[in-house]
Amino acid sequence: MIAAIWVVVAVLAACWTGLAALLAQLTDWLSAAMASGAAGSALDQIGQWPVPAWLAPWVDPAWVETMQASVLEWLQWLSAAMPAIGGLMGWISPLVWLLWGLGLVVLLCVGGGLHFLARRFDRVVPA
Repeated sequence: MIAAIWVVVAVLAACWTGLAALLAQLTDWLSAAMASGAAGSALDQIGQWPVPAWLAPWVDPAWVETMQASVLEWLQWLSAAMPAIGGLMGWISPLVWLLWGLGLVVLLCVGGGLHFLARRFDRVVPA
């Protein structure tokens, strides 16, 4: 039982670490794209994607186009605010890793608590 607890904790910790690494790389890429100006052209292309054929039977294409227009408008506003946000992008990657550490501490505390409970209830011998 105890081994199963720690295997689950190890798998969750690996997934948590992978997610943090992916998010840190994504923020680094986004800050580089904002600095080079490539983000603005990519945003324009994203807003013009057609509705996928497999999605059309379940979702109204007019609704998807409205959502694309809304997202494009929001992203254009964001690209106008990017010079101000550019200074904050350097703080996001360390913040991601700080949150990763806090999440890992919580995960290890939960694993330790479950370990303690499993050991405690293993000692109880039925009469």
